[in-house]
Amino acid sequence: MNPHPYDAFDISVPARAVVLDEDRGSLPYRLIHGESLVAAAAWAAGESGVDLLDQTVPWSHLAEEGDTLLLHDALCPMTPPEFLARCAERAAVEDVVVVGVRPVTDTVKQAHPAPGGEVLGASVDRDALVSVCSPVVLPPAVVRDLFAEGASLPSTDFVELVAILRARYGEARIELAPAPAQARRVASEEDLAVLAALTAPG
Repeated sequence: MNPHPYDAFDISVPARAVVLDEDRGSLPYRLIHGESLVAAAAWAAGESGVDLLDQTVPWSHLAEEGDTLLLHDALCPMTPPEFLARCAERAAVEDVVVVGVRPVTDTVKQAHPAPGGEVLGASVDRDALVSVCSPVVLPPAVVRDLFAEGASLPSTDFVELVAILRARYGEARIELAPAPAQARRVASEEDLAVLAALTAPG
């Protein structure tokens, strides 16, 4: 049985997708609803209507093709295909980098330098914070520029990658897309158990 209860989508823009599982330890190969996380993420990317590529495809080849590129995190395995499709469409049509984000729910404190270490200060307003999840979608112009002359993806860490893209292309070129709860990123076995319960069939 497919792990996602969604139908396939046909998007109107040429788009490719790569599911990133490197630099994520063994967690992408844990199971959710009987499938590995990386397999569930690949299934969602394929069902979104994009052309799913193997990670062995050279980044320079993507620059030559010049299509929209959807980067999907294997640790966000249950991201709905229709959300991935909407992000790909938005990136292509608006010529922006689209980043899936979720609200921050943990308490965040300010840290201040002090003798012997840091001192925690006031709590930060969580309403002003977001957590990067998946996808990160690059429009064609960014794909051609980023991977020109044999360059590779500057980081497989989505938070670091978004920071690099923001510095390179400017704040105005980055669009944050609020992602549904199913798109939450797992960073531990506890997170995986929560996501499995959240997306349990029926």
